[in-house]
Amino acid sequence: MIQTFALTVVMGDWKGGKKMALVSLKPVLDAAVKYGYGQGAFNVNAVAQAKAVIEVHEMFRSPAILQGADLANGFMGGCTDFVNATLEDKKRGAKRIADAVKKYGENSTIPVVLHLDHGRDFDSCKAAIDGGYTSVMIDGSSLSFDENVELTREVVKYAHREGVSVEGELGVLAGVEDHVFSDNSTYTNPMKSIEFFKKTGVDALAISYGTMHGASKGKNVKLRRQIPIAIRECMNHEGIEGGLVSHGSSTVPDYIVEEINAMGGHLKNAYGISIVELKEAISCGINKINVDTDIRLAVTRNMKELFRDHEELRRSDSIGEIYHLLEANKDKFDPRVFLPPIMDTVMFGQIPDEDTAKIVSCVERGVKEVVGTLIVQFGSYGKAPFVDVKTLEEMKEFYKRK
Repeated sequence: MIQTFALTVVMGDWKGGKKMALVSLKPVLDAAVKYGYGQGAFNVNAVAQAKAVIEVHEMFRSPAILQGADLANGFMGGCTDFVNATLEDKKRGAKRIADAVKKYGENSTIPVVLHLDHGRDFDSCKAAIDGGYTSVMIDGSSLSFDENVELTREVVKYAHREGVSVEGELGVLAGVEDHVFSDNSTYTNPMKSIEFFKKTGVDALAISYGTMHGASKGKNVKLRRQIPIAIRECMNHEGIEGGLVSHGSSTVPDYIVEEINAMGGHLKNAYGISIVELKEAISCGINKINVDTDIRLAVTRNMKELFRDHEELRRSDSIGEIYHLLEANKDKFDPRVFLPPIMDTVMFGQIPDEDTAKIVSCVERGVKEVVGTLIVQFGSYGKAPFVDVKTLEEMKEFYKRK
């Protein structure tokens, strides 16, 4: 069924497309709210990942949201110890991710958003905006409500002046993702959400309703769908426009985890949010769905398969060290752990030899496998023409009038 429809989308003749620059988040989420589908947002940590995410969205005529997390900017800035990346590392990395997305996205016929995921502070958000991001998320969820409002409002003021959209967060997700971690969840209060929208002017709000960061979400997670339902009803009553965002929403495909472990991996307690739960969440008011772990798993699986099937590559001068890192870190699945030997390829897309090209192929195929599946499942296929595209200059004027 999915394969048949995918062929129809690919072969269809969409005549409404025209080449466009990168766009802000708001018009893309406005379309998702209006037409009732889910818009995936996919994290990238390398030029090859950005290229693949854009290409698969083009294939399905879907709007695209590419996300660079705060620490992804540090990694792309050349800091392989990305947890300890400096602001200067992040500035360099933000510019490099933006350059890659512009290279493959500015001449696209679909709307492409470059969004900062989990900006830690004002400086991180400013660095992303100055580097070319068209949307940012400021994560003040660990602060008190008033402190969160103050920080978010500061980011909104700077971002909207540049035509850039802003996502805030209210409530705390359990789990671990880069520098974001918590042992327990604090669910989002619907009435506080309305107050937050009004006081900050954000374009979207990430909420806590049962999802979790990372690959260990627990078996058979049930989402508290009444939370987005209540928030959306309150928003409609108060006349508030905005998108609701689901973080920690990777599906962690069982088959990929099993394939990694069958090749010597040691991934334990790896469970995601089921597609059924996420599709029901979309029907309850969730518009943007963040996915990171699925991509990491698929890329790592592909690299392990490459070295399993081509033992001579284990001794390759250019990529052999990747194999040794895979073997030394069997409980890891984040490609950033394995890719430092080819950082010029990661940061700039350089492919100096055939062996490196094979790793790049692993990355691109892994991205397209999981992203393509979720575009169909979330329902954003064929929706690119539904977006009322506005340039950043037009968004500047829009925000001035608010």
